[in-house]
Amino acid sequence: MKGDAAAIIAGAGPAGLFLAARLAGGLGEPVVLLEAGPKSGRKLLASGSGQCNITHSGTIEDFPDRYGRPAAGRFLKRALYAFSNADLEAWFLERGLAFEAEGGGKIFPSTRRASDVLGILLAECSSRGVDLRLGSRARSARPIEGGFELELEGGGLLRAPRIALATGGMSYPLTGSTGDGYRIAAALGHRIVDPKPALSPVLVADFALGELAGIGFEDLPFVARRPGAKPISARGDFLITHEGFSGPGILDASRFLSPGDRLEPDFSGLGYEAFREAFLRRAAASPRSFVRTALAESGLPRRMAELFCSFASVGEEETCASLRREKRETLLRSATAYPAEIRALGGFDKAMVTAGGVSLDEVDPATMESRIAPGLFFAGEILDYDGDSGGYNLQAAFSTAYAAATAMASS
Repeated sequence: MKGDAAAIIAGAGPAGLFLAARLAGGLGEPVVLLEAGPKSGRKLLASGSGQCNITHSGTIEDFPDRYGRPAAGRFLKRALYAFSNADLEAWFLERGLAFEAEGGGKIFPSTRRASDVLGILLAECSSRGVDLRLGSRARSARPIEGGFELELEGGGLLRAPRIALATGGMSYPLTGSTGDGYRIAAALGHRIVDPKPALSPVLVADFALGELAGIGFEDLPFVARRPGAKPISARGDFLITHEGFSGPGILDASRFLSPGDRLEPDFSGLGYEAFREAFLRRAAASPRSFVRTALAESGLPRRMAELFCSFASVGEEETCASLRREKRETLLRSATAYPAEIRALGGFDKAMVTAGGVSLDEVDPATMESRIAPGLFFAGEILDYDGDSGGYNLQAAFSTAYAAATAMASS
C-alpha cells in the first residue's frame, strides 16, 4: 500500500519517541509521530520529581519479578532481555548523557534533569527525520487494504502499512494521558483490562496521624488485612502524609490494596515482641523516665511517641514506673501494628502509572505486534502491566518500544 508514511506512531512520550527514533531512517519513507498535546514528553518531565528515575541497577534477570503479576513478568521478559537496563544507559551515554545510581538502586541522569533525557530523544527524532506533529490526536483507526487509516481529531486522514499505539495510560491526565489508545485498540478488536490507578498513595479513614506528615521510615514492615483473605505482608520505604501513607513500599503494594482493607504498619520496625522487650528493658533501667522518652529511645520517632501517648491518655510527665499495663499494651500495639482502614487509593491524578490496559494475551511478546490486527503494534504503559517504583516502568517503556521498532522495521 502506498500510504502517507511508512509508519504512524500515536503518542510522543518516552515509548513513542524512542520507537520513532529507532524506526526512522531505515524505512525509506517518513515516520509520523502524533502527539495530542502541545508538547511531547510531558509525563517524562514529571518523572522522579523532575529528575527522571529512568531505570534500576542490578541484573536484568531481576526485573521480570518487579511487575506485580507473574504473567506480566513473563510477557516482558523477552523485551527486557533484548534491551536491558545496561543497554538503555549505554544508548544515552553514546549521546552524551551519563547516569548515576542512588541508594536502593534507582538510576538517574547525572545532571538530575528529566529535560536532558527528553532533549536527547527529541534530538534523535529530529536527526532521523521523524515527522513529529504536535496537537494531533488520533481519533480512530481502521484496517484497510495493506495497512491502516487513522482519522485525526478535527479532520484529516493518514494511511500507513503499520501503526503503533504508545499513548500511555490514564495516570497524571494533565500531562496528556487520557486513555485515548484504549479506545482505538478496543475498536480494532482488543480486550482492555479495566484501567485503575497504580503506584498510588493510600488515603486512610478518620486519619489521626496527619500532624506527623513528612515523617518517613526506611524498609518499614506492614501487613494488609482483608476479611476472608490471607494477610499480605510487605515492607519498603514508608511516608506519612496529611491523609494517609505513601512512599515506595506503599506505592508498590497499592496494586494489591482496596478500600476497606486494614493496614497495620509496624512503626517500630522490630515487631511486637522485640519492641516490647526493648521498652521494658529501658523502663526497668530507668523507671523514673517519662513514658514518651522510653518509647522514643526504644525506636519510635519522638513526635510519634508523644502522639501515641496522648491517644492512650498517658500524661506528658507520666513515668514508666506508674504506667498501667493496659496503657502499656495500647502503646505497644500502636507502635507495632497501627490500625488504619483504607478509605481510598489515590486517583489517576496521584497515581504514577496505570494498571490494566491492552490484554497481554493478544500481543506477541517478542514483537509487540497485535495477534488480532497484523501491522498494529504497542509500546509502553498502554499495555496491561505495571511495575514497581524505582525505574521499572520507564525501563519497560523503552524495552517494549525497542521490540516494536525492531519488528516494524522488518515487517
